[in-house]
Order: sequence, then C-alpha cells, then structure tokens
Amino acid sequence: MTPKYTRILLKLSGESLMGRHSYGIDSDVLEAIAEEVLSISKLKIEIGIVIGGGNIFRGLSAHEQGVDRETGDQMGMLATVINALAIQNALEKKGIFTRVQSAIKMDEIAEPFILRRAVRHIEKKRVVIFSAGTGSPYFTTDTAAALRAIEIKADVIIKGTRVNGVYDSDPEKNDKAIMYKKLSYLEVLEKDLRIMDLTAITLCQENSLPIKVFNMNIKGNLKKLVMGKDIGTLVC
Repeated sequence: MTPKYTRILLKLSGESLMGRHSYGIDSDVLEAIAEEVLSISKLKIEIGIVIGGGNIFRGLSAHEQGVDRETGDQMGMLATVINALAIQNALEKKGIFTRVQSAIKMDEIAEPFILRRAVRHIEKKRVVIFSAGTGSPYFTTDTAAALRAIEIKADVIIKGTRVNGVYDSDPEKNDKAIMYKKLSYLEVLEKDLRIMDLTAITLCQENSLPIKVFNMNIKGNLKKLVMGKDIGTLVC
C-alpha cells in the first residue's frame, strides 16, 4: 500500500516526554517515539518534528510567578532545544539521519533555521527537528508547528497526544466524553476545544492545512495513521 502522506509535521508536547516522571525526560518514552518515527521513515515518508518544552520549563507559568513574559518565553525556547537534542540522539541510535534546526542562533548546538536547507534535508529523507519555537516570544510551539508545516509544505500536521483524539470534554476525567472523528477549524474555535492555540488554528485554516490528532502512546498508531487508517480526529 502507498502511504496517504508523503511529507508530515509531527507535533509533540514537551509533557509527553515525561512519561512516568513528573519532570524531565523519560528514556522509555524517547525509545518509543524513536521506534514510531523509524517505522514511518522506512516508508520513505519525509518528516519534520516540532517539540514543546513544558516538561522542563513553561514560559506562561513563569510569567505567573513574576518572570517577565519575554524572559520566560526565551527560557521556554531553550527548553525545546534540550528536548530536540534528546529526540535527535534517540533517533540516531536507530540509524535515522537527523538535523536539529533552531530559530535562535546557537551554531555549536544546532543549525540555524533556514527554510531552503530544511527542505533539502527533508528531501534527502533526513528527519528535521525544529526547535526554539518561532524564535520570538508570545508564540507557542503550536504556532511554530503550524508555521513550519506551512513553510515546508507538509501534507498534514500530526499531533501526538495521550488520548485517542479530540473529545467534547476531558476523557481522562469524564468516561462519557464523546470523541469527534472530524471537525472543521471553525468548530474547534467555537467549541473552544483547545487542540492548538488560536494563532495555530487560524494559520492552518488560512492555508488549508489539515490536522490529525491521535494517541501517540499506542504502538504502531503513527504508521497506521500515515497509511490512511481511520485513527484519531481530523480537523480540516
């Protein structure tokens, strides 16, 4: 079978890396993510990844504690670079060629984000991990994911979560929560479903970029999704 998508942007939250811990990075989670990415890289799918930094530092939380918003966001951007390097290490242990690109210049650690270079890496089937958000405060990694997906002309944003899709209420607190199979961008905003922030959803809507939300914790789910299986929730 031919994969449904040829180029994807995988969005992962920083919190997803915590696994069984309350803070930091769980090596078992890194191993599982690497296995999932390996399974689709073998299909010659072109992959970009954006990872958050909430497992290490959240700019908004710092702002509530008295840290300037700009400073807090910059600290959060640095946290995403730590996570990107961790993912890079896990992927390369699987034999996957990768590049980390940063929206903030740090030449000794990561390449600067240069669109043409990123696309060239992706065309060569290297996994490009985009870090440091957009490089500017006040923008989340959701917005960074939407922006990078549009720039590299990804077919879809695939957002990995720990639940099976998008629900009308929190399924971890309400066992009667109903999962949506398909939503419009407008419905996401009207229902305040908070899949991604307002800026990210608007960017996707204006550029007709679909979003797939699925459970990243189920082994084999990512491969099934890119092969066209009816998994998760589609926002389009």
